[in-house]
Amino acid sequence: MDTEQAARQLAELGNSHRLRAFRLLVKAGEEGLAVGEIQEHLDIPGSTLSHHISRLVWAGLVEQSREGRTLRCRANFPAMHALIGFLADECCTGVTATATCGVAAAKTAAS
Repeated sequence: MDTEQAARQLAELGNSHRLRAFRLLVKAGEEGLAVGEIQEHLDIPGSTLSHHISRLVWAGLVEQSREGRTLRCRANFPAMHALIGFLADECCTGVTATATCGVAAAKTAAS
């Protein structure tokens, strides 16, 4: 993942409605939720929710599929894991010679 893509995704998650919707879809798992179900859980007007979901789709964090008249949304788990990996990839590798949080040592020990 490049910095621009990570910044785009983080910017979209920086809105509280979008963050709540994304976390709800993560909680729902691979099955996802219909847009109406998301609206019920979050108590957001349909037009507002539609805007927020479209921004998450644009950022690549949510995928949609049509099932008859129902629009189902799913978290894009590979994209989520890539973003988390991007954020943690160089954790405690240090700008100087010393790492301070022990995560780098744990990565080495696990290898």
